[in-house]
Amino acid sequence: MSAINIRKFGRIGFDITDMGFGAAPIGNFLRPIPETEAGAMIDRAWEAGMRYFDTAPYYGHGLSELRLGHYLRWKPRRDYVISSKVGRVLTAARREDIDFKPWVDGAAFKSRFDYSYDGTMRSFEDSLQRLGLEYIDILFIHDADVFTHGVEMQKVYFRQAMDGCYRALIKLREQGLVKAIGVGVNNWEVMLDFMQAGDFDTLLVAGRYTLLEQDALNELLPLCERRGTAIVIGGGFNGGILATGAVPGAKWNYAPAPAHIMEKVRRIEAVCARYKVPLAAAALQFLLAHPAVASHVPGTRTVEQMDQNLALVAHPIPKAFWQELKSEGLVRQDAPVPA
Repeated sequence: MSAINIRKFGRIGFDITDMGFGAAPIGNFLRPIPETEAGAMIDRAWEAGMRYFDTAPYYGHGLSELRLGHYLRWKPRRDYVISSKVGRVLTAARREDIDFKPWVDGAAFKSRFDYSYDGTMRSFEDSLQRLGLEYIDILFIHDADVFTHGVEMQKVYFRQAMDGCYRALIKLREQGLVKAIGVGVNNWEVMLDFMQAGDFDTLLVAGRYTLLEQDALNELLPLCERRGTAIVIGGGFNGGILATGAVPGAKWNYAPAPAHIMEKVRRIEAVCARYKVPLAAAALQFLLAHPAVASHVPGTRTVEQMDQNLALVAHPIPKAFWQELKSEGLVRQDAPVPA
């Protein structure tokens, strides 16, 4: 198979590459990425055929958007798709007054949650400035979930997001400043709540539909299919373990993997070994088999990691491999798998 292919973006129908550039790492997630390496990765993504780039104000407190805008500045605007997010507002501040965690050496802005109508409009306009663009193709409501806020506060922010963000996104779409509106959160149940409360074009599913987790098949993905809602997959390695395997210290959802997850990954790795399939290749190729999935955005820290991902999505995997995963109960029977 080819490393990069073109798909239609759900009911909106514009073209998007089925693999995009996840720009969270270039916000200096956990540790710095040199400016030269950030630029080299964006250039390599373009050279490889990627024409979808995903960022957010939160990533490095604006640093990801600043870097992405800089390196895409002279690319023909109609030749690529870019997504960003709302739900936080950045305000200029002295570096010594900013808590950047989990980012390192971000841009000189404080970040605060703001799901109001006015806050959404300000966040969008600020993103245009940082990116140096006249419009953004896809705009997601960001992190209005239990993972970020806890059970009780999530209920508050959900209502604020529907009363504020959602109205603003509808307005921006009507004005042609945004092509598609959606939600990007870490809990599939919260995505279902948003889908039932509003009419969204797309969802950014972060780590909740992977080779390890397919509960989204129960209700969320069938609803997306019926509505023509395009899915973008982030966190396709479940925070690390589907890239590293069940090694000591392996991360699941960015925390140490529990015993039952380690055991399931070991069993998947055993099937991989029998068919000589890299675990990471199976993880990435599984994502694109579902008909609602338009693209996935694996994050990379180096050009070498990007080249590895490009090789993984093109690695041949026999049909019998997927059949064995299902027969051993390691993948759900109703989960679409690559042909």
